Amino acid sequence: MQDDAIYSRVMALWLFSTKASLKPISKEEEILANDLPERQARQFRHSRGYLRDALAGLWQVSALDIPLRALPGKPPELQQGWGHVSLSHCRDALLVGWAFDPLGVDLERADRNFAAAQVANRYFSEEEKEAISGLGRDAQRGAVLDQWLIKEASIKWQRGSLASDLTHWHSDFSFAIHDLHGYRLKVHRIHYKSWRMAAVFDEAQNYLSPLLCLDL
Repeated sequence: MQDDAIYSRVMALWLFSTKASLKPISKEEEILANDLPERQARQFRHSRGYLRDALAGLWQVSALDIPLRALPGKPPELQQGWGHVSLSHCRDALLVGWAFDPLGVDLERADRNFAAAQVANRYFSEEEKEAISGLGRDAQRGAVLDQWLIKEASIKWQRGSLASDLTHWHSDFSFAIHDLHGYRLKVHRIHYKSWRMAAVFDEAQNYLSPLLCLDL
C-alpha cells in the first residue's frame, strides 16, 4: 500500500454481481466449499474469491497471498496489520467492505418486499417509530429498510447476534447507538440503482466518505 496516512482514513466498498464468474480461492477454502450444499458452495466461492480479488488490488499483491480466514457462516478475518473486512449479499449482488479499523456493512435490494409496519412495530424504538410515522407508504418502507440495514451492519461491527442485539441498536440515520454497551457508530447510507447499503464504524475513527467501487 502506497501511503498509510491516506489509507488509514479510507473505507473502501466494492459491489459485485453474484452472476459473475468465480475467482480463485485458497485450497483450504475449496475444501470448505466442497462440504457445503451446492447453492451455499457457490456463494462461498464467489464471496471469498471477490473479497480476495478486491483486496489484491488494494494491497497490490496476489489474491491468493491475502492472509484471509473466512469460515462458512463466520465473519471473515484478516491477519493483523491488513485491516478489517465485512461482507453482505442479496440475491443479485455482493458487498465487500474494508477499512483499517473494524467496520460493518449490509446490503439489500431497494425493491425488497416485506411488511415494513410490522417490522418497525416489533423491532424499532419509540423514537424510531415516531421518525417514520408521518411518511407515505413507499417512503416508510424505504426508511424501515435503511434502519434495518444500519442495525444489521452495527451487529456485524459488534460481532453480536440478531437475537440478542437487534432491539438494542437504535439509529437516527447518522449514528447508531447500542443502549446497553454504549457503542456509538457513524453511519453512511448509500442508495445506488437497485440497491441500498449501510456502512458503520466507530465514530472516533476519522474516515472519509466510503469509496464505492463497482463491478456489475
